[in-house]
Amino acid sequence: PLWGSFLLVPMFDGSLTVLTLQLFDVFFLCNSEALPESIPSAPGTLPHFLEEPDDSYIIKSNPIVLRCRAVPAMQIFFKCNGEWVHQNEHVSHESLDEATGLKVREVSINVTRQQVEDFHGPEDYWCQCVAWSHLGTSKSRKASVRIAYLRKNFEQDPQGKEVPIEGMIVLHCRPPEGVPAAEVEWLKNEEPIDSNLDENIDTRADHNLIIRQARLSDSGNYTCMAANIVWVKRRSLSATLVVCVNGGWSSWTEWSSCNARCGRGWQKRSRTCTNPAPLNGGAFCEGMSVQKITCTSLCPVDGSWEVWSEWSVCSPECEHLRVRECAAPAPRNGGKHCEGLSQESENCTEGLCIQDVERGGDIALYSGLAAAVLAVAVLALGVTLYRRSQSEYGVDVIDSSALTGGFQTFNFKTVRQGNSLLLNSSLQPELTVSRTYSGPICLQDPLDKELMTESSLFNPLADIKVKVQSSFMVSLGVSDRAEYHGKAPPGSFPQGTPRPFGTIQARNKAMFIQSLASISSSSELRSTALFGHLGGRLVIPNTGVSLLIPHGAIPEESSWEIYLAITQKESSLEPEGPEVLLGPEVSCGPPELAASSPCALSIPHCAHADPQHWSIRLKRRTPQGTWEEVMSVEEETTSCYCLLDPYACHILLNSFGTYALIGEPISDCAVRQLKVAVFGCLSCNSLDYNLRVYCVDNTPCAFQEVVSDERLQGGQLLEEPKLLHFKGNTCSLQISVLDVPPFLWRIKPFTACQEVPFSRVWRGSSRPLLGAFSLERFSPATTQLCCTVCVRQLQGHEQLLHVQTSTERENITFFAHEDSAFPAQLGPKAFKIPRSIRQRICATFDSPGAKGKDWQMLAQKNSISRNLSFFAAQSSPSAVILDLWEARHQHDGDLDSLACALEEIGRTHSQLPDVTGGCAHARGIF
Repeated sequence: PLWGSFLLVPMFDGSLTVLTLQLFDVFFLCNSEALPESIPSAPGTLPHFLEEPDDSYIIKSNPIVLRCRAVPAMQIFFKCNGEWVHQNEHVSHESLDEATGLKVREVSINVTRQQVEDFHGPEDYWCQCVAWSHLGTSKSRKASVRIAYLRKNFEQDPQGKEVPIEGMIVLHCRPPEGVPAAEVEWLKNEEPIDSNLDENIDTRADHNLIIRQARLSDSGNYTCMAANIVWVKRRSLSATLVVCVNGGWSSWTEWSSCNARCGRGWQKRSRTCTNPAPLNGGAFCEGMSVQKITCTSLCPVDGSWEVWSEWSVCSPECEHLRVRECAAPAPRNGGKHCEGLSQESENCTEGLCIQDVERGGDIALYSGLAAAVLAVAVLALGVTLYRRSQSEYGVDVIDSSALTGGFQTFNFKTVRQGNSLLLNSSLQPELTVSRTYSGPICLQDPLDKELMTESSLFNPLADIKVKVQSSFMVSLGVSDRAEYHGKAPPGSFPQGTPRPFGTIQARNKAMFIQSLASISSSSELRSTALFGHLGGRLVIPNTGVSLLIPHGAIPEESSWEIYLAITQKESSLEPEGPEVLLGPEVSCGPPELAASSPCALSIPHCAHADPQHWSIRLKRRTPQGTWEEVMSVEEETTSCYCLLDPYACHILLNSFGTYALIGEPISDCAVRQLKVAVFGCLSCNSLDYNLRVYCVDNTPCAFQEVVSDERLQGGQLLEEPKLLHFKGNTCSLQISVLDVPPFLWRIKPFTACQEVPFSRVWRGSSRPLLGAFSLERFSPATTQLCCTVCVRQLQGHEQLLHVQTSTERENITFFAHEDSAFPAQLGPKAFKIPRSIRQRICATFDSPGAKGKDWQMLAQKNSISRNLSFFAAQSSPSAVILDLWEARHQHDGDLDSLACALEEIGRTHSQLPDVTGGCAHARGIF
């Protein structure tokens, strides 16, 4: 009971404890010497703790606060390490619980670092609360108080190691001693590792790092990071992990043929350590790379004649014969055949044979033959004189460079004065002076300047003979004349004959004579020119994209501004399923232009075109922006024609628009041709040298984009680009740098090999940079760098690029394409075949001949054997075939093959005039 300022509490042993509430001094009556651990409680509710003190850590010198809260409670006091905390060190707060009406008391104390350090007991420093009410007492849990710390040194640092690919890796780490115990985090190349994002990695097992199956990408520097509530982090020593690839043998090659032609010899077969090749110090293949076995070849047996047979009976011609066979023995196993005749004949009457024909009959026969020969000779002489007097061709011999635009020396043969077809009819022949003309010659159609009769223009091809000799000279068959050698400045016609540039050509000539630098730096891949009835050719320099407008495709007295463009941004065509884009998206226009004859659009592609492995289709974008399929390259249709060459697709079309080539692989053997190139430049740090490896589609436009980007970065092309056949077998691409000089250069850690996913390479990424490497030289005096860049597809093709460069080399020009100087060619100069010869070819082959010499044979000789119904629907099938030939040979101008094809037709059906010499000398007959 409460009496005055004292609280009297009866005890179990009969003693009485008196508590002074004001001073909180404890007095004991009778034999009591300490506050009892508990006080008997009266029936009812004891104090209940709403908040108990928690275990705490003192960080550095900052004290901690312990709190407890109880209801109902008249007083709450802390006891630390078995001793009561003085009342003055308590901070108490009292409130009333509105829900229950009970008194709630909250008390807190501070514990300092000094108090904990001064305590020396068998256990940690601890404190607990004791709460009193009029019904009794309650005790809280004991809360320990410890000083937090973290040692500097790790008990165990992770150790670097080399492991084979797909092997299991365990990196051990025991963090420094600390209170509380430190938590561990792993870093790879200074980046945190999140095991939740990679199922192959586990960091939860006793602070260790476990990699279940090692991959090449797991190579790197691994660091163990330890931390607790102390405001510091401890780093272990870095462990270098190298995932190596042990070499594996490829399959054995087929056994070679026996090296001995006769008797005992040996055969061999080989294999290479490339499946896979050793990487990152992996072991080389064990065993032999070459196997040899003995073999025996059957010796050749030369043939030998049997004895002659008996002479046969005498024939009516007074001869008998005998035979023998090469069978004693017969030639075997590649032996030589018998030499000599297998049959002999001789007169069997010793010159006494009597003929039934009388001598007078022989004289009459020989006289008739002589008269016939004389008549043929007179007729041939008359025809020759007539042709010489009537010939209208002034150029007898023209060098083939006139047809191909090359620079070669050639001779002009003049005819009598006033011939309208001479290149310069007003020039007087000077037979005593010899001069040489060197320069590009573009044959002009004589119709542009001189009047030609209808009969001379449209005579069948059989009325002329043109032969291309071994020096590739084109000869129009006329009689010999006095020779004249003229000279003119390069790029012009011989003096006195102005080059006929029409008004359309004159307005645009200066517009399209541009340098490579200005074209390469242009931000827009687009060419535009004004075309008229004469037609021409429009190209986008250095891209392989061109458009041929035939002569007569545009109506007379009209001209159109025609454009040709390549979409540089991401193509709007989204391939469906396994389809891939095989070339650039090309637009030509204007769309409203309706050409009277098909124009030839050439688009480069990167597919190794094999119908067994690829299904290639042409698609066109509609005005609404969607894409529709035009045709398959193997399809038969009369609306369009596609001819697939190894590196380009030539499309004959009547309507302009936006087109693209789509390919769908049929098998895993489908090959996408890639161009691999290595560029390099110094980095901002003068000791570092950067290598950049590109794998782009094997099309000029794709590589041109890389060249433009590298020019802006100051990059240099370090090695000639090489072709890589990338198979559609879902295997990724590996890029590695090998043979780096060890004492001059070092490659930055763990960038020696990089792997690129299959899908990024196969579908053609908008970012063609697939590998970037950084090399550091040990001394600025080192200026030479030699290494090897290996680009290989797993289970596929491999290319090695040997880099030899100097860090002091200046930037170079990468390349210049032959079409870079003339984006547009107008009129006759755009075509390789002169207009007059072209007209005669069409006049000969458009009309079917009695022996089948028509345009179908012309198509066959030019390797056009599919979809002939498209040409049959044209007004002049031969003209369209020649337009397609012009598109396919725009760079080489291979008139030699065309001339040879025409000669073969002439040999098969002898309707052309007789020519001397074969294809080996003439190389072709028109």
